[in-house]
Amino acid sequence: MTEHTAQRPRLLTAIPFVLFAILAIVFYFALKSGDPSRIPSALIGKPVPAFSLAAVDGLTEAGNAVAGFAAADLARGRVTVVNVWASWCAPCHEEHPLLVVLKERSGVDLFGINYKDDPADARRFLGRYGNPFDRVGADRNGRTAVDWGVYGVPETFVVDGYGRIAFKHVGPITEQAIADILLPEIAKARSAKPPAAAAGG
Repeated sequence: MTEHTAQRPRLLTAIPFVLFAILAIVFYFALKSGDPSRIPSALIGKPVPAFSLAAVDGLTEAGNAVAGFAAADLARGRVTVVNVWASWCAPCHEEHPLLVVLKERSGVDLFGINYKDDPADARRFLGRYGNPFDRVGADRNGRTAVDWGVYGVPETFVVDGYGRIAFKHVGPITEQAIADILLPEIAKARSAKPPAAAAGG
């Protein structure tokens, strides 16, 4: 075995530690700024990842099935707020009434990504607290949330009318976050310019 070959396993072993160090630095600066909800995302300003989520099995609203959604549904010329939630997530129970407030105050379409949840539990959750979502997609294996860069639930994204992620809020939203952060970010997303290629055409 050459020295170069012997070093390869050591380099592979070091990769998780390097990734952990990078995440630790990101969290440190988010906490240092005094607002852990503002953890940066590499996806800000970029199109939402390609995905397609089926509806939560059996979820209805006023007798009608609540549809799932895909990436194309987020590029319709309207700002959309996407909330990642789960019935087993304790902060999601606290946050949920504020999603109703956010929808009423902002007038945006509100879509939900139901993360690694049992459909019956998800239906029970929305039956108990009410359903503010226009659409709810079932992310049963969590892959879509990973592609969106989700650290944990709940997380909330503002998506502009061109399907680009404009803002990411980590953790449960609060009344102050709605007033001071989310409503201004939604207003900014509404004034977003089209992508350069579309603008040129």
